[in-house]
Amino acid sequence: MRYYRYMNAPLGLNSAQQEAVLATDGPLLVLAGAGAGKTRVITERIGQIIKNGTAPERILAITFTNKAAAEMRERVQAKVGTGGPGPHVSTFHSLGLLIIKEHYKLLGYKRRPTIYDRADSLREMKRALKELGNEEIEARTALGTASKQKGEGITANDFAQGAQTHWERTVGAAWIKYEHALRTDHALDFDDLLVKAVEVLEKYDDIRRAYQERWRYIHIDEYQDTNFIQARLAALLVGPEKNICAVGDIDQTIYSWRGAQIENLLQFERQYPGTKSVVLEENYRSTQIILDTANKLIAKNSNRVEKNLFTKNTEGESISLYMAFDEIDEAGFVARIIREGLAAGKRPRDFAVLYRANFQSRALEEQLLASGISYQVLGTRFFERKEVKDTLSFVRAAINETPADLARIANVPPRGIGKVTLLKMLSGQPAGAKVDAFKLLLEKIKDRTAKLPPSQLLRFVITESGMERVFKDDKLEGAERLENLRELIVLAARYDQLPIGEGLDQFLESAALASDQDELKDDTDAVRLMTVHASKGLEFKTVFITGLEEGLFPYQKDEADRDQEEERRLMYVAVTRAREKLYLTYASYRTVFGSKNATMPSQFLNDVPSEHLETANPERIGRTIYLD
Repeated sequence: MRYYRYMNAPLGLNSAQQEAVLATDGPLLVLAGAGAGKTRVITERIGQIIKNGTAPERILAITFTNKAAAEMRERVQAKVGTGGPGPHVSTFHSLGLLIIKEHYKLLGYKRRPTIYDRADSLREMKRALKELGNEEIEARTALGTASKQKGEGITANDFAQGAQTHWERTVGAAWIKYEHALRTDHALDFDDLLVKAVEVLEKYDDIRRAYQERWRYIHIDEYQDTNFIQARLAALLVGPEKNICAVGDIDQTIYSWRGAQIENLLQFERQYPGTKSVVLEENYRSTQIILDTANKLIAKNSNRVEKNLFTKNTEGESISLYMAFDEIDEAGFVARIIREGLAAGKRPRDFAVLYRANFQSRALEEQLLASGISYQVLGTRFFERKEVKDTLSFVRAAINETPADLARIANVPPRGIGKVTLLKMLSGQPAGAKVDAFKLLLEKIKDRTAKLPPSQLLRFVITESGMERVFKDDKLEGAERLENLRELIVLAARYDQLPIGEGLDQFLESAALASDQDELKDDTDAVRLMTVHASKGLEFKTVFITGLEEGLFPYQKDEADRDQEEERRLMYVAVTRAREKLYLTYASYRTVFGSKNATMPSQFLNDVPSEHLETANPERIGRTIYLD
């Protein structure tokens, strides 16, 4: 394997970046370290391909989140101009949905299928397990198993037939029921958007060749995060010229638990013979002290390609370590440092607090609230809020009469349609005046979908459904829910300029495919709280990595659950989110599920170069004294 390492080059690109940009034909693998400018490389490479004579619309770029896709789309448009069709920039799931929309009849659907979000999927899996009389398997666990298996190209019937244990047989049976519910509701879940797209491309040679001709050049960002089905989708779209560029970082492979296969990146050259490989090591984000820590940390992993991040930025501040008494003391320290930073002129958005497990946010939130510091917890999805889902269900039910949406909003707001009446309605039986009035409402909404842009349609739904009136009367949560609905209207307005119908379709699709990071608003001035997994791809001036204790970070339920290299990669991701200042904290005691436990400092703390480490001064606020 040959790697190119260059230091400097003209045009604002370093030599390695320029090497990648100019390698426009044939397979290319770009191994980009954290903060090494990979998005710029993709953008400049697309511009170079167009400069060489390829029409912009013949270029495809794929990434993982709507936020990343939007950023790349803006950069590409700025580079190539906005006149005429541009390159197609998409997430994997949006790309799969596009292929399905264009060929849904070949998959046996009479109309475009709707999309289950995670809450919809959980509801149906719970129902399936309940019908089986299951009491010990959680729907979330069963759904996670089904999702990972789908990502590996395994069907429900395959899984059920190969089941070896009672647990596997139960999950397999529930999964089959779940798939039946999807088909009955004329729906697809997130995984189906990839599985069904691959099915079309594998089954129909002429369609596959047409897509290969449509997109002559393919770029895939974050290739280390692809699972089997995503890598298969990409391979099917690659034409005979093998013009595929994969960009990724083995050291940031942190999603194996949901099916990501590090082998896709490691075996890229074997899959695409003649691959040119370029390593990007110059970091444009962090100080050298932060990078020295990241380099030393990740060097202990063996399943990687060696690289050493460096920067022309300043050496930077030392890394601060705080040894807290317990999680309350730890959170108090974080709040104190942020208060001091705000007093010195920093903004709340300059700070991010990272943790390994969601339960850790509680103590942090309490301390930030007590300090009057605005914060945002990444992970509470806007599109999964009840009032938002209800509004979108009204629209989908009006357009497609989807059973799941009808069942969700038949009695929203309460209009006297109970379970018995609902079953009669769904089965087509006469169900009385209340159902007739509900159906009339849906007919009015459907009529407006052909006349109003998305934002005005949502205003109509919120008013005509009665939700606005109910929320205005609710003195507890009504104001917050109305504010969420106003935000939904603002989001929908982005699609008002598109033709009637097309704008609504695109808005509903973007809502269904939204990810955690899409909740992160750049214009919100608040401290960010999030898991390390959710932080990937983001950067902040000051970062706190909390809960650095053995068993928590690195996380380990038991010996069989241990994946030390992935935990180390996760710590590498956390460290490289920081641009200027990094704080590391751990607690001597931590309360988990109501039990107070003594802890040991994380082994990762041993990887911080001692010359770069300083101990933060304690200020025990709210210290808890435990009496056994």
